Amino acid sequence: IIGYSGSGKSTLARKISKKMGLKVLHLDCVFWKSGWEPITPVEMQQEVAQFLDENDSWVIDGTYSKCHAERRMAEAELIIFMSFGRIECLKRAIKRYKRYKGRSRPSMTVGCNERLNGSFLWWLLFKGRSRKNRAKYKAMISGNEDKTIIVKNQRQLNALYEALGL
Repeated sequence: IIGYSGSGKSTLARKISKKMGLKVLHLDCVFWKSGWEPITPVEMQQEVAQFLDENDSWVIDGTYSKCHAERRMAEAELIIFMSFGRIECLKRAIKRYKRYKGRSRPSMTVGCNERLNGSFLWWLLFKGRSRKNRAKYKAMISGNEDKTIIVKNQRQLNALYEALGL
């Protein structure tokens, strides 16, 4: 499951994982150590490769296009691109912040308390949607269009939930 920050990737991943009994990997949990300290790219590559090697069936939540993206897309049976608009993602991020303020959410590393600061808002509204980042999404699904579902709004997400029996 790839897509924009605040679009609901982690929630969808948890629901699919629970329903289908699949292991789930939240890439934010891999990237961030406690206290919002990032790991090295090499460490992240190793951890994700190990997860892929050890699991035949899985759900992975997160984009991180420089971390085995080609392999993840090739091995995935289904790719879901959460492509909600900026304002909807902002609303969802605010709702998430209110729910988890002062503590870590389930899809985040313990010690990374939920935050809604200027740098995250800038990422959510602008930097994460730059031309360069939009091109990354396009490249990730290129050649995999036959197994990609693009979800642009809540109505489409509800239809996906229904189709997957969630």
